[in-house]
Amino acid sequence: MKLKCIILSLSFIMLGVYFTQAQGFRMRLKVPSQALKNNLINDPSTRDITVYLPPSYQTKLDKNYPVLYLLHGFDDTDSKWFGWEHHWINMNNILNTCMSNGSCKEMIVVMPNAYTTYKGSFYGNSETMGDWETFITEELVSFIDLKFRTLDQATSRGLAGHSMGGYGTLRLAMKHPDIYSSIYVLSSSSLEIGRLPNVENIKNMEAVHSKSDVANLSFIESLHMAFSAAWASNPKKFPLYIDLAYKDGKPIPEILQKFKDNQILNMIDQYIPNLKTLTAIAIDAGTDDIDIYKASMKLDQTLSNYGVSHTFEAYKGDHINKIPERMAEKTLPFFSKYLKFESE
Repeated sequence: MKLKCIILSLSFIMLGVYFTQAQGFRMRLKVPSQALKNNLINDPSTRDITVYLPPSYQTKLDKNYPVLYLLHGFDDTDSKWFGWEHHWINMNNILNTCMSNGSCKEMIVVMPNAYTTYKGSFYGNSETMGDWETFITEELVSFIDLKFRTLDQATSRGLAGHSMGGYGTLRLAMKHPDIYSSIYVLSSSSLEIGRLPNVENIKNMEAVHSKSDVANLSFIESLHMAFSAAWASNPKKFPLYIDLAYKDGKPIPEILQKFKDNQILNMIDQYIPNLKTLTAIAIDAGTDDIDIYKASMKLDQTLSNYGVSHTFEAYKGDHINKIPERMAEKTLPFFSKYLKFESE
């Protein structure tokens, strides 16, 4: 009897260790999209996504979970963000740590792969790259709600993103407050027109005549080609299907205006009523990320002027060096506080 008690005690200790160190489960799936079909650049319309299921998902089979949708930045992928390959962030590890130590509540986390021929979709609607807005807000949400035990209501859906993903978070949430209730914006790009390409950059952009050439461009060159793909499609211009904002080394004002029209600070005015319906809005930026920090302060002031409830936090850091820390200490606790969970 004494031996049985010892064995039983050891079993409970082992079980306690197992549950304390319980890990979530990540998977990579493919999602077919009608919205992305027939994109002119012929990128795949079936997209990879990474789904993270929290530790209790496999054991509490009668439990439903809120969903956090994460959007990655320009020239990035879900594969890099979730540790399928080495990168500067590993969300799989961050989520496991936060959920095991109790610093955030258990939730499903989803990130679509928005890498395109032009290295980023900007999460809008483009003939060149496809209707990413519909894919993210309708098709992906429907797919996740169908396949997993979700709380399929806006109050239980969050949206967050970094850089281009921060832009996508603002753009999609402004237009679809019926889909998401809370948003967290990390170091958002494209709040306003930033650094323009120089003469050499423009020369390199004008020399691109095939899809394969895009891969060889510098970051600033790729970025402005992607702006054209997102906001200046031209079905008549085979094989790239875009209007560049420059010709013979000189800017084309009407194309640059299309870029400006799609910057958050230039489009936010019409969506203020929608933003006011959101449960919570958080924005942050590193002070060493100078252009984005300055633009984020303008966004903070704009929202304040309109009376939109939100928080803005500046911290010592650059565009990426503190993002893993911010995700763990700020973003995930934010959604733990503001999303609606099943027991509430």
